[in-house]
Amino acid sequence: MPKMKTHSGTAKRFRLTGTGKVMRRRANTNHLLEHKSSRVTRRLANEKTVAPSDVREIKKLLGK
Repeated sequence: MPKMKTHSGTAKRFRLTGTGKVMRRRANTNHLLEHKSSRVTRRLANEKTVAPSDVREIKKLLGK
């Protein structure tokens, strides 16, 4: 059986924590930031855990 390849697009967007949680970046953080309030940009800066219904598929794409 050949090795399972990591899906490179998924690897760029998600990361696994030491305890196995899947973390993702928030949307709306790439451009047009000057009209967004500082409160919004600070909130968007933090990573968020992926919804439980999506975790299984993402871990499979990451090769875990």
